[in-house]
Amino acid sequence: MTQTELRNLAFAVLAAFIAILLLTSCGTTSTRALPQYEPPLARTDFQNVRTTAYTHTESDHREYSNHNAIGGELHAASAPIHRAENVLRAIPSEDVGVRRVSNSGVVLQPFSMDETGTASRIRTTTRVTKTTRLVKRATAVARVPVIGSAAADWSRWPMGTTFRLLSTGQMYRVDDYGWALSGRNTIDLYMANSRDMNTWGARQEAIQIMQWGDPEQSLQFLQSHQDYKHIKRMVLELEGRHQQAAALR
Repeated sequence: MTQTELRNLAFAVLAAFIAILLLTSCGTTSTRALPQYEPPLARTDFQNVRTTAYTHTESDHREYSNHNAIGGELHAASAPIHRAENVLRAIPSEDVGVRRVSNSGVVLQPFSMDETGTASRIRTTTRVTKTTRLVKRATAVARVPVIGSAAADWSRWPMGTTFRLLSTGQMYRVDDYGWALSGRNTIDLYMANSRDMNTWGARQEAIQIMQWGDPEQSLQFLQSHQDYKHIKRMVLELEGRHQQAAALR
């Protein structure tokens, strides 16, 4: 073989070796074991769910950049919602206006020790008025919240499922999935950076399902990607073959 052919062969072997390493790190080879299977939670509008956090700069997500499984961009949810009040209150004022009003039309006569005359009774009343001020408390400006991205097993929370975290009021929509989530009752919340991801950590959270995704639509999307075991497990569950999904390793 010529020197050029040897160099090309070396490059080809090196490229194949790098490809194997990348596939292994992303969990796409059949040698990586799936996570332990958990029976699905009851499908109710309120659930208590284990949550974790991820971001697009993690090693197992760099290949996909900041894109989700359906090709769109990942979004971090708006900041936690803080409730504000808008209350009108009547506050007594310390300024009190006083007016004296005479209820008699009799004209007062000059005082004299010598003159006699009829005495007229004069009745006066004091009217006290209080003024009030209307005070408006500061209110938060209403803005449309950003719905964050979430990854989950689509057989438990189908693609498009929208939910709210009861502890923060933040909204999320399932548009991603992952190897470690297949067959698990865990929802992975997308965070904009590593700091927010580490701050969240792993938490047990109460969620309210605002809208369930379509299982049939999720199944149609996943059926063309069954070469990956974590997707195969989701497909089996969506098809109702739960025992086979649990047995898949």
